[in-house]
Amino acid sequence: MFQYDRNKFSELAETALAMAKRLGASDCSVDLAESTGLTVNVRMRKMETVEQTRDKSLGVTVYVGQRKGHASTGDFATAAIAQTVQAAFDIARYTGEDDAAGLPEFAHLAQADDVVDLDLFHPWALSVDRAKKLALRCEAAALDLDRAIQNSDGASVSTASGHFLSTNSRGFSGGYAHSRHSLGVAPIAKDMANAEGGMQRDAWYLSRRCAEDLATPESVGLYAAKRTLARLGARPIPTQRVPVLFESPLACGLLGNFAQAISGGALYRQASFLVNSLGTQVFPKHISIEDDPTRPREFGSSCFDDEGVKTQRRLLVRKGVVEGYLLSSYTARKLGMQTTGNAGGSHAMRVTSTKTHAEDSLDAMIRKMHRGLLLTDVLGNDINYVTGDYSRGASGYWVDHGEIQFPVEEITIAGNLRDMFAGMVAVGADELQRGTKRSGSILIDRMQIGGK
Repeated sequence: MFQYDRNKFSELAETALAMAKRLGASDCSVDLAESTGLTVNVRMRKMETVEQTRDKSLGVTVYVGQRKGHASTGDFATAAIAQTVQAAFDIARYTGEDDAAGLPEFAHLAQADDVVDLDLFHPWALSVDRAKKLALRCEAAALDLDRAIQNSDGASVSTASGHFLSTNSRGFSGGYAHSRHSLGVAPIAKDMANAEGGMQRDAWYLSRRCAEDLATPESVGLYAAKRTLARLGARPIPTQRVPVLFESPLACGLLGNFAQAISGGALYRQASFLVNSLGTQVFPKHISIEDDPTRPREFGSSCFDDEGVKTQRRLLVRKGVVEGYLLSSYTARKLGMQTTGNAGGSHAMRVTSTKTHAEDSLDAMIRKMHRGLLLTDVLGNDINYVTGDYSRGASGYWVDHGEIQFPVEEITIAGNLRDMFAGMVAVGADELQRGTKRSGSILIDRMQIGGK
């Protein structure tokens, strides 16, 4: 599957490190990666595009004292590597000194015993013809459900696999193979009961490390079609202040908002409303948030971060209190702290609540909200992380007496992330993974709805 193996990567890395040392670099790190992928898109029962990729890269970061330079190449020839190392060295020589620049301390780096198999590599021998058939089955299931489904933005099937090696002059060397496979579809429905024939679109997709963990194409297509049909007849609602239930995919987005607010880059630049929040109550006492890179088959799982620092399961929030930031070596030095093994960001975040019960499905969460907005889609990204102000275009469903009454569109939701975090009433048991985040639906006690 791959053109290069681990041994060849190691040889290339050692070559680059030796070149940097000969030039006079005080420290150096080298990252090599190779990947291959296939994506097939169909639309209206016909093949639309086929994209096959094969990429490789070598990146070199050179330190001359506390001056840093970086360069990269897609050419693994010795002469090309030499030019890349020279370019990184030249950049470092003429860059201003930064007292926070430098590789992680040796004590923080992952050692051989720290690296275990997290079951992250499950290649899928997927041909173009097979991918086409799967995508067509997915789209057909959506198109055939109801005559109101009259169009489609298409269905896609993709597979990607890769491997990498990171090494540096302080003795760290580590890497692994990984895979990601996805299946999704976006049906479009026409409102047959409306003379003006309004159109609605929705979509659904799944992404997993192992193709066997994906749902069937038919089930994905049917669910996407049902979501689309449910949006027909959507209308605005009056401006008001009501509870808002974030559906699981959007609740994962709230986790991403929190991760950004406690990232080292935002904190040392004073660009976060959660500056100096360690030890403070930000969420209700029933909420905890963990970052666990040790979970097998999980997106974001790894035994070390982008700098080679050992990772570990951490509680970022315990009983509502912030207990940890997301720091790289650089941002930690800027803050006068120690790296948390989060160069590259969070790993595998998950929110939990002591109030959550096994029977807390989405329907149960809707009943718990009683009256308010079930939020299923947002538009735009008007979030000010300095103040926490949050405002986005939105659509979803109006809920009254614990039941969905009608679909809603052309509205905005607004609030402040600090108030939203503090106002988390409940977390559902309908946990879903989106990227590196996991969450059930999240009920916020009150937000401003801007409507007609």
